[in-house]
Amino acid sequence: MDYATPLGIIALAGLVHASFQLGVSMMTLLSGHSLSSKRSKQRTLGLVTCFFMGAVVMTMLVVSFIAYVVTQSFAGDLPVWLWTLSSSLLLGLGIVVWAFYYRPGRDGTALWLPRTAARFLSERTKSTRNEAEAFSLGLTSVLAELVFAIPPALAAALAITTLPVVWQLPGVLLYVVVASLGLGIVVVLTGSGRRISTIQRWRESHKRFLQFAAGGGLLVLGFFIYVTYVVAPVMSGNF
Repeated sequence: MDYATPLGIIALAGLVHASFQLGVSMMTLLSGHSLSSKRSKQRTLGLVTCFFMGAVVMTMLVVSFIAYVVTQSFAGDLPVWLWTLSSSLLLGLGIVVWAFYYRPGRDGTALWLPRTAARFLSERTKSTRNEAEAFSLGLTSVLAELVFAIPPALAAALAITTLPVVWQLPGVLLYVVVASLGLGIVVVLTGSGRRISTIQRWRESHKRFLQFAAGGGLLVLGFFIYVTYVVAPVMSGNF
């Protein structure tokens, strides 16, 4: 069996997920507010670590739930229309990310969120005081960006279900690890004593690259899935 193709889809979908910036924005805001409130660096590291764990858990739940629904709904080979739906969502979202992911803001990194939702998340982040609240905030960060996270998570879940059972859990873990890379880097930088302003300046300087990479990754992934699982079976006569 070809393991490289589904594992490649899972890894690329995870990279696309990792390029989204809402979780990173909330984590840097949490870290900056904690330090400005005279909390120790160790305390701040504990908060961002719990935030990270919350995001990891919710990401795992999302992709596992989608894979479970797909497994229970379709026996045997997945229908071509399901792969077509996945590739269409990815291609459409790629264009949306290029066009609308960032909006003008005072710090130059304001995201697509409606202003009321952005203010709510900002206030919740600033009012976080302990590890349990930070963990729940991490959960919320993934839920708040589901509109962007669902298409790559769906693509990864479909690829996971094509793997043998013994490979499916490693497939889920691969997606979660890759999708959490951005947050993990912020945790490491926070623990090493890097200034939050430095991270924010880097995000501002490279936001267009991140936006292009996310949109481009979605388009590449959508096109690859379409060619591999829609065009190829039709051309070979396997409907």
